[in-house]
Amino acid sequence: MTTTIALLGAAGKIGSRIRNRMKDNPNYRLLYLEGNEAGEEKLRARGDTPSAIGEAAPVADVAILAVPDLILGRIAHDVVPRLKAGALVICLDPAAPYGGELPPRADIAYFVTHPCHPPIVNDETDMEAKFDFYGGIKAKQHIVCALMQGTEIDYEKGEAIAREIFAPVMNAYRVTVEQMAILEPALSETFVLTCMYMMVEAIDEAVKRGVPYEAARQFILGHMNINTAILFGFLDIQFSDGAKLAVERARPLLFNSNWREIFEPQNVMEQVKAITEGRRK
Repeated sequence: MTTTIALLGAAGKIGSRIRNRMKDNPNYRLLYLEGNEAGEEKLRARGDTPSAIGEAAPVADVAILAVPDLILGRIAHDVVPRLKAGALVICLDPAAPYGGELPPRADIAYFVTHPCHPPIVNDETDMEAKFDFYGGIKAKQHIVCALMQGTEIDYEKGEAIAREIFAPVMNAYRVTVEQMAILEPALSETFVLTCMYMMVEAIDEAVKRGVPYEAARQFILGHMNINTAILFGFLDIQFSDGAKLAVERARPLLFNSNWREIFEPQNVMEQVKAITEGRRK
């Protein structure tokens, strides 16, 4: 049986990726929706016929909200009341669902998914796959999935669509929406991305002190490779005593002792609200 999917934000970056992945799959019928004339013109330019929300939503089995977090709540409040009972709504990021941006409706299902992106350590041999850093083109990746409300059948349907969106997929890890919010933004962005920004700034500092840029860049990329292999258990070896001493001396200089507070529920919610409300503080 063919599943009808209303793809909102179909002309955007993520919506276009989903369209390219699923348009030729006979199991799915895609309806393309955009919020303005410019978006609809992009759809027409690539040969897609825009659908009106009032026509698409009532017949959709699934609605995929491929729209920015900042406007997802507003879009959801327009779309969800129009959906038929039993429909499945898929969000591609936990921020808006966890932040309470989705309208309550007991007779539909909410499913949230997000890619892990292709891992640093992988077995890719095809060069196009090696340089598919985002995933969803050629490189294999894992994904995380959460059923916010609905039945196990809804979860199975959502995971199947998520595997199509982010294919080729290795594992689909089932988590809660709260756990997904800990993964992103708290872990991957608030903590890890911030550290990586500081790594780039540290390279710039080394360059200011006379180290050739490319030497510093390649030195760190190489060390990130071996450090990843050791820290994440791909190599059964230990860091040198000198390296361990350097980490021990640097920790109090680089990190506040209370850095773990970013994972406390109230702080995770603050991070989420900052994203959905578009504020810096």
